[in-house]
Amino acid sequence: MSPRTAPSLDDWRRALTRFVKVLPHCRELGLEVHDVTAQSICLRQPWHDDLLGDRMRGLVHGGVLTMLLDTACGSAVLRGLPAPEVCPTLDLRVDHYRPAVVGRDIFIEARVVRVTESVVFTEGSLWQVPEKPVARGIGNFARLGDRNTPHGLVEALFADEVLDA
Repeated sequence: MSPRTAPSLDDWRRALTRFVKVLPHCRELGLEVHDVTAQSICLRQPWHDDLLGDRMRGLVHGGVLTMLLDTACGSAVLRGLPAPEVCPTLDLRVDHYRPAVVGRDIFIEARVVRVTESVVFTEGSLWQVPEKPVARGIGNFARLGDRNTPHGLVEALFADEVLDA
């Protein structure tokens, strides 16, 4: 990516992959960037036995679902701002519709709904079967701005070298 051109969707896919792989829990669970569009991002969590919370009934732990929604909404924030900046989660509400079950990948789509000077508002949904949501999340993220964003964040996200897994 040239410093004078806006990042392409492929540039964003690589940058968000880099972001997700920097998070130890996401890296260990194998979370992947599935799709990036102008309006949203979609992550895929491949099935992993460590996702289970109820082994007897074969159900995914609710904390895992919350983490996935938080990560997807946070990734959407990076994509939704004029330039990436540090934006910690202020709050995250999760509505659970049905349990996520053993053996199926989990998909998480998120998008930015509104950006203000101090807060980024997002929403996300999570499913294993298309058109059958498992949960939805509403996340709000605090904008810390240039002053509190580490120097070189944008360059690190869009670096050309491949991040080791």
